[in-house]
Amino acid sequence: MSVVELPALLRRAVPALAVALACAGIAAPSAAAEPGSGCAPATSTTALPAAVPVLDWSENLGFDRQGNLWVSRLYRNEVQRYDSAGQLTARIPVEFPGAVRLGPDGLLYVVYGDAPTSVVRPGGVVRFDPAAAEPRPEIFASGFTMPNGAAFDTDGTLYVASATGVIRIGRDGAVDTGWTERAKLNANGIAIHDGTVYLTSNGGPLGRVLRFPITDPGYRTVLTDLTSSLPGVPDFADDLLVDDAGAVYVTTLSGQLVRIDPNGQSCRVLTGEPMTSVVAVPGRPGELLAGTERGTVLRIQLAP
Repeated sequence: MSVVELPALLRRAVPALAVALACAGIAAPSAAAEPGSGCAPATSTTALPAAVPVLDWSENLGFDRQGNLWVSRLYRNEVQRYDSAGQLTARIPVEFPGAVRLGPDGLLYVVYGDAPTSVVRPGGVVRFDPAAAEPRPEIFASGFTMPNGAAFDTDGTLYVASATGVIRIGRDGAVDTGWTERAKLNANGIAIHDGTVYLTSNGGPLGRVLRFPITDPGYRTVLTDLTSSLPGVPDFADDLLVDDAGAVYVTTLSGQLVRIDPNGQSCRVLTGEPMTSVVAVPGRPGELLAGTERGTVLRIQLAP
């Protein structure tokens, strides 16, 4: 078994165990809430096809200031740039890339080491100029265990979601150790909206979506615990975004895009293949892009 197979196996292992327990008559945690069908359904089309299924696994997505789409190809160990016509225009080597986010300085920040190997070969964040003729990644911060998600706040501080917690990084690349020490929990996807940090967490229970104030990372509230399409069986909550109205959209391993209201009520807006990430399309309200395990990038149109 190669090391690049491990992230997929880890993501599938817990849902499979939950299915086995359900079949054996062992109940799932009662806190889990199956997404309802009260939302108007979204529609999806293919924005970018997968050249080689699974090898092209699209772990995360982000846009630069020029409107180019950047895709983290986890198994290819690179981030790829696509123009507005969907043409591949650049390949930048990054080891096991995760979240790709535009910084306040116009640089792209890419999480690296999004794999179990980061236990012995720690991951971190690299950054580069996306407009350069030949972008060259440089290490911005390092020493993290399986970092995955990332988000900037309005002050330009970077927050990285990792297997050991949320890491707060200043604009100089220094880790705020005091804040970070108070944010220790299993974290996967992360988004920041209106002074609040939103997280997906799969460390107990599976499929948890929670939030806390930036000013108090120890004060956490649970939005909901998601289940798969099988009633009572927990799902793996992957990436998320928060829209201007405060609604949270979460992608899951079972292939759901779930919308969660600020009061915690959830509903399923799309069902399909396993989705790894979600990003809003700049300048196009109601339009999202989603990465998938197969590698296809989906274009999702939310209902008005």
